Amino acid sequence: MRRQATLLPAVLPRCPAPPDSPAEHVSRPGRPLFLAVRDRNRGQCVFVDPTNRPQRPPYPLAEIPVLNIPVMRWGEPYESLEIDEVLHFATGEPIAKVSQANGGIIQRDMRKAQQARDTLRQFKISELIAMIAKAADLYENGTLPLGDGVQSPDDFVHQQSASTGLPEHMCRSNMGKNSFVLKNMDRILDCLTRGLDLDILTKGYGMESRGVMLSYQAQAPVLGAVLPSNSPGVHTLWLPVIPLQLGLVLKPGPQEPWTPYRMISAFIEAGIPRNVFSLYPGGPEAGAAVLSSCDRAMIFGGTATVEQYKGNHKVQAHGPGFSKILLGDDVVDDWEKYIDLMAESIYINSGRGCINCSGVWASRHTQEIAQALAEKLGPIEAKPPQDEEAGLAAFTISGMGKAVWNMIETDLKESGVTDMTSQYGDRLVEQERCSYLRPTIVHCKRPENAIAKKEYMYPFSTVVECPQDQMLSKIGPTLVCTAITDNQKWAQELSDATHIDRLNIGPIPTTRLNWLQPHEGSIIDFLFRSRAYQVPE
Repeated sequence: MRRQATLLPAVLPRCPAPPDSPAEHVSRPGRPLFLAVRDRNRGQCVFVDPTNRPQRPPYPLAEIPVLNIPVMRWGEPYESLEIDEVLHFATGEPIAKVSQANGGIIQRDMRKAQQARDTLRQFKISELIAMIAKAADLYENGTLPLGDGVQSPDDFVHQQSASTGLPEHMCRSNMGKNSFVLKNMDRILDCLTRGLDLDILTKGYGMESRGVMLSYQAQAPVLGAVLPSNSPGVHTLWLPVIPLQLGLVLKPGPQEPWTPYRMISAFIEAGIPRNVFSLYPGGPEAGAAVLSSCDRAMIFGGTATVEQYKGNHKVQAHGPGFSKILLGDDVVDDWEKYIDLMAESIYINSGRGCINCSGVWASRHTQEIAQALAEKLGPIEAKPPQDEEAGLAAFTISGMGKAVWNMIETDLKESGVTDMTSQYGDRLVEQERCSYLRPTIVHCKRPENAIAKKEYMYPFSTVVECPQDQMLSKIGPTLVCTAITDNQKWAQELSDATHIDRLNIGPIPTTRLNWLQPHEGSIIDFLFRSRAYQVPE
């Protein structure tokens, strides 16, 4: 029998801001609105200022379920002797105890990987798409089994926020994005396959409507994925796998097991056989085993990770985006029209995504553009994660925020580089167990400035002065490029640039994705091989 999860008092979620907040405390640049400290004797939330002097009356603490989460081996729970605790980023208290898988278990289990594809091919793809649509509602609105307890949508939001540092409203927003993809899977697959009869993917061959024989051969029975902790939005990339009749082998991020476990639970409740799923939380050994044991896998990481798997056709490595906005010479004099678009691209979702803009490039007016962005984003403060206006996610690993800021400070010493947001207070906000970095806008006089090639996991962007005719040779690899121009010749040059992945011609935020378009390559091309297939006429 599944037991209801025990409830543990935890700091921050749902603690209401006291009504007597002094204006000076709220508005002083570089300082948090308040800190919440647990009074262990009274089980209450006491608000204090950063010097630890009590300033507020106590408030009741919210409750977050503490769950024991097992490994899932082809749908069966497995409790390991090795346990990792998922901790609340602000208090250090456990909010989940997660069994850990080792490489040997994963390698043994992958001998049965073909069974996952065989099971899914017993269903039509259209049937799986219908189940996926049902799972969308369960994922977004249902109370689902999780480990030795259950999880409501509110539980999910509180747990994900508490372990990742993301504001709660962003967690809800990411739930909506994942649900949208699931609900529209039929349209997404139709576009990604360019209208292919999906039965051809099931059989491996078939006759196209124009009378041509086609063959698409699955290159693996399952997709493996080594998932991150810091960007819940990446999960949309593996959601099409089940309706494509491949099993899923996931290694969740240590601070973000919530999305993969909840998603798989929703799939199972919607009728998809549980034996097509494996979830292997664990350390680096587990991730390496997933990548080496699966014939098709994806991993998320930094530049070093991308370089490590460069040329490995079995691994799709997703790294930094270095996404940019380019202003053409024909529109740059009207730059004020596009400030809101730039700010949204930099700031939305706390700047954590590879699709967030990390560079604005223009041939002139760059000082004014940087100043306008600094005025818009610079005053933004760190707020508690349950605040609906919170726009910044915490750095949950001790010392990380300070280390990132130290790297930025080093680059700021270079000639021609100016921190335009310094006038709005300190960027680094340190708390007892976490830190925040407030939005940072840096002006660069030339593309060669070292900081012009940097990207960070918070709202950070450079504004780079560069002649239009040199931009394509200077911008480097770019995941999303929004080029605002009516110059058709330049638009064609941008279209031909092989170092740009997603291209927007016109005023479209870099973060506004069309899910009917491929992202960092088509998953169909990655999982299936088009080949010759002939039968007697």
